Amino acid sequence: MKKIEVVAGVIFWKDDILCVQRPKNKLHYISEKFEFPGGKIEEGETREEALNRELLEELNLSIKIKSFLITVVHLYPDFELTMHSYICEVDSKDLTLNEHIDKKWLKVNELNQLDWAGADIPIVKKLVANG
Repeated sequence: MKKIEVVAGVIFWKDDILCVQRPKNKLHYISEKFEFPGGKIEEGETREEALNRELLEELNLSIKIKSFLITVVHLYPDFELTMHSYICEVDSKDLTLNEHIDKKWLKVNELNQLDWAGADIPIVKKLVANG
């Protein structure tokens, strides 16, 4: 089974958390699901460097990484995903959706109303449990 390692940012602007929606995809289990933004770690990059690069590419967003949150290992039908998530902050909600089709800024107690990608659900649960 193919293994993929990625990073994701749980991005706060004050008390709001950025949630982004994936575009339509032939893989039904991630098609149009919400996720925390991020992407693959390239060779020679640290996790933090990968997260900064991916968020600039995907959202034109500069972040401040505050702390590590959780690593999730999730088995999708055709690959295994290891996702390292970080709590991040931004100074502004200004961003550009270069790859995603929608965005929402939600409070922690509103996160459960979205249809999340499987690998992101443990992150949502941890955030909600921690308030």
